[in-house]
Amino acid sequence: MLLNIVRLRYADPPTFLDTTQVIAGYSLGRSISGGVYGYPGASISTYLFGQGSMSLAENPTTTYQPVTGQQYAENVMRPISPTVILPLSLGGMPIDTLLRLTAQSIDNLSNVRGLGAGPFGGGSVRFYLLLHDLRQLQIAGAMTIRITNENPAEVLSQNPGSKKLSPSSQTPPKGPEHAYLVLTPTSDSNLKAIQNEVRRLLHLAPTAQEAEIVYGPYPKRPDQIAILTRSMLAMLTQISYEMQVPPQDVKMGRTPPTISQVGIESRPEVVIHCSKDEPAHAYAAVEYEDVWFWISDDDFQSKEAFTMMQVLQALAATSHGTGAIVTIPANG
Repeated sequence: MLLNIVRLRYADPPTFLDTTQVIAGYSLGRSISGGVYGYPGASISTYLFGQGSMSLAENPTTTYQPVTGQQYAENVMRPISPTVILPLSLGGMPIDTLLRLTAQSIDNLSNVRGLGAGPFGGGSVRFYLLLHDLRQLQIAGAMTIRITNENPAEVLSQNPGSKKLSPSSQTPPKGPEHAYLVLTPTSDSNLKAIQNEVRRLLHLAPTAQEAEIVYGPYPKRPDQIAILTRSMLAMLTQISYEMQVPPQDVKMGRTPPTISQVGIESRPEVVIHCSKDEPAHAYAAVEYEDVWFWISDDDFQSKEAFTMMQVLQALAATSHGTGAIVTIPANG
């Protein structure tokens, strides 16, 4: 993943691989020997001797296959659905990091910077203020995400002639999953003020307690929040614009300048360093065109965001095959 980020920064095509087979090969050898030496003379004593040895060797084999065609379009080019992304915040992932990585825009608040930013490029300061407020509410437990696939009101509105559902005899019809941002009630005046600011930034009603999250640049109804999410390729490309590169590469025209941060943001979500020498303490490092690019092992925020990207890549992956085949020798 780190190598693909570097490649995208230098306009080289990224390569995505799918693991098709894993063979765990190992061998174990053991030997032991011993004996007794005895001497009749009094000056030489009788003694035992022994020796043993053991060796263990592992020779795993992993088979990779390039991701191409329809699978490439689905895994790499297709935007990840908000209903897939936002439940990750329920597991403790910081919602500000999650949305900064995956959202192109939220209700027309832009998060696009660098090349190809378009007419709404440059990033919106209000986008980062919104993420800051959401993170404060998440920490305090004054905000959560609700996921449901039951929408009986919509089904009944589309079928006026259908009978009302009876709780004892029928279950609500199930459809695609829907995600809702829920502002939980609180007596803390500071949290109430932050919730009101979130409502203002998202153009919600002053008393709204929850709003449906939909994919797109603009909401269709006042009680919706529109999130235009990124694909894995767009996510990696945005990270590549923020990484460090040698100044001479920019002067030679090999790569554009590194983009600056916007508003209250003081650093990239994933800080990627570069140098001619191999780093001593790196969380992840790759060598590209005689230059080392790495993430520092003592940068927890970068490591957390990079791990989150790997989780998102796994969630975005779709396979039409049986998946990786793991072969483990079972010889006794």
